[in-house]
Amino acid sequence: MNSCNPEFKLGQRVHSANDTRRIGTVKYVGEVQGYSGIWAGVDWDDGNGKHDGSINGVRYFQAQSEKSGSFIRVQNLSMGISLPEALEVRYRSESSKEEEDEMYVLSASNKRVSVELVGKDKIQDKLSKFEELSSASLSYLGVSCPGVNIGTIVPNLKELDLTGNLLSDWKDVGTICEQLPALAALNISNNLMSKDVTGLPQLKSIRILVLNSIGINWMQVEILRHSLPAIEELHLMGNNISEITPMSSPIVEGFDSLRLLNLEDNCIAEWSEILKLFQLRSLQQLYLNKNKLKQIYYPNNDTIYELFGACEYHDKNCIPFQNLRCLLLGSNEIEDLASVDSLNSFPKLMDIRLSENPISDPGRGGIPRFVIIARLAKIEMLNGSEVSARERKESEIRYVRLVMSKLHGNPEEIKRLHPRFNELKDFHGIEDERPSIGAAGPQNMASGLLSITLKCVGASMGEKPPLMKKLPASTTVGKLKILCENFFKLKSIKPKLFLQEEGSPLPLLLDDEMASLMDLGISNESTILVDEES
Repeated sequence: MNSCNPEFKLGQRVHSANDTRRIGTVKYVGEVQGYSGIWAGVDWDDGNGKHDGSINGVRYFQAQSEKSGSFIRVQNLSMGISLPEALEVRYRSESSKEEEDEMYVLSASNKRVSVELVGKDKIQDKLSKFEELSSASLSYLGVSCPGVNIGTIVPNLKELDLTGNLLSDWKDVGTICEQLPALAALNISNNLMSKDVTGLPQLKSIRILVLNSIGINWMQVEILRHSLPAIEELHLMGNNISEITPMSSPIVEGFDSLRLLNLEDNCIAEWSEILKLFQLRSLQQLYLNKNKLKQIYYPNNDTIYELFGACEYHDKNCIPFQNLRCLLLGSNEIEDLASVDSLNSFPKLMDIRLSENPISDPGRGGIPRFVIIARLAKIEMLNGSEVSARERKESEIRYVRLVMSKLHGNPEEIKRLHPRFNELKDFHGIEDERPSIGAAGPQNMASGLLSITLKCVGASMGEKPPLMKKLPASTTVGKLKILCENFFKLKSIKPKLFLQEEGSPLPLLLDDEMASLMDLGISNESTILVDEES
């Protein structure tokens, strides 16, 4: 059944007749030498074909890769169904025996146990009442056109997920939105959309628009902006965007209500591209994970003038990124401390992700979590984990002691390399002298002792209860390894030590045998894991 265009045409999106997830683009329709009948040449999205569009020395079309093309009998392809037909398939058709057979859990003996959904009929009955539907998921059903009378079928639809269908024409998207006046959230990810974004009506009700992996660039986003006066969330993941290219100004304008912009998994390498967004006053969340950023900084007026000139659109009274609260920068290439310190300049920034950058990986010369927390005064969430008041206090004290042990009171070098050091040292009342364990008497000896919990985690160490020990702050990693061998009676096992940090997903390897507990910033009541060398 198909109420859309009944004939295949070049550029049309299709799926395999027996697999709605196997999607491609028709690049040729006609005869193929040596084979009878009419064939369709398809370039498959997943790259899983047989050739590049040529066969037996004759080229019929150019596929995107050497093995992404194949010839298919037209009867083995589907040009899709309309949106109302997809609603019927998803919410009114009876589940097949094959689908029900797939509903199972594994028992303790790894056998399948069938699952029966309690209340399934009631749920199905409610979902089948289209006039009551407020949310519909029609992902990977082969939707290729709007169909007719959508608004009378689902008049109260507020959220619609059309991920992975056969849509390509923006006018069809406009038609769907026009016929659904209550629609506030639309997801058309993984539909290969046309480059022509013109002719869209005003989509006044759309607040959330998800356009992940649809092949869109920023110039097209700029055109779309004029049709989205109320947009609050815009998701643009996986579109190979490398540049932010405003239409009529050096900086991005409009988007007056935009609170969240998701540019994850793109190709942005220059922070100057992101700075074009600095005047978006409502922007609170900016997602930039999985790009190619090497450096970040907060723009002052001189920087703005240098990058964008005397831009007539620049509001001199606008504080850059004035409402930004969340900035996700995971899985980039940031490696300098200045980038970390610059985050303090964003007026309201409190949620940051820096994981999987060189600067946050001690194994690649980066800094551990406690140092990041200490250097950033306002953050309340780091790498998805809350920074508690206790963790902040311990991190800051530990950081100050670490700096004191490394730089031995050189004030100029400390000020240059550690901008918050003096502030934190005064705030926590930390004395200049290092704790002494010499002959200065029992008072100083006690102040130099740290209460440390040691836990055995090595597979061949057996079950051993944790030990709490008071150790001098000057104890080196090498000395602690020898002590652990004695504490836990590890005869032929060489220990490897890790510091378990609150809020950090992975423990920190202590591999510098000459570094002392104080040098490493290890504080009172820390936990050290004792593993074994592999």
